[in-house]
Amino acid sequence: MADTIKRSTGIAGLDLALDGGFPPGARIIISGSPLSGLELLAQQFWQAGKETGTYLMLDTVPDEDMIDARGMDAAALAGAMRGERIVVDSLSTLIAARGIDAATRFVLEDTRGITDAGANIVYLLYTGLHTPFEEARMMRAADIFITLRHQVHGNEFERTLAIEKLKGADVPQRVIPYHIIAKGLELSTTSRVV
Repeated sequence: MADTIKRSTGIAGLDLALDGGFPPGARIIISGSPLSGLELLAQQFWQAGKETGTYLMLDTVPDEDMIDARGMDAAALAGAMRGERIVVDSLSTLIAARGIDAATRFVLEDTRGITDAGANIVYLLYTGLHTPFEEARMMRAADIFITLRHQVHGNEFERTLAIEKLKGADVPQRVIPYHIIAKGLELSTTSRVV
């Protein structure tokens, strides 16, 4: 994987943390609360670069250029995936509607031809909705697992991103602070020494 040209995440600080971006063919799960900015991260990835992509919206009315995937079965979802940058929003809806076994099969088997061809698929997983068993199954299915966390300290938000799984590479040993700005997520690329 070291010689593979990586695909930009659309966020300079995250590309730096991932040593260039996502390896082609990786299954990426981004976990966080609905207020953590995970949808913004997914959209930044989807819209980055000159490659084509598909954004499958399972949760609500899709924005412009997204595909309304509400009610699609696994075969239709996989059949709608086009391009190198694919987002499934959200894996949580798939788990709730079809169960953990079907969701795991979708991530690992139903989309295998797409990832084998080099496309990246980003799945959104909302925290607080699933059992620890369901979360563990999804973590095991992912090649890359990223968690977005936020806490309130007094009158300030503290937001951090953690790359918790990175198949075939060293996992970064620190969390990365980030901000939500008008154009999406912005990661700190400097380390603070205390």
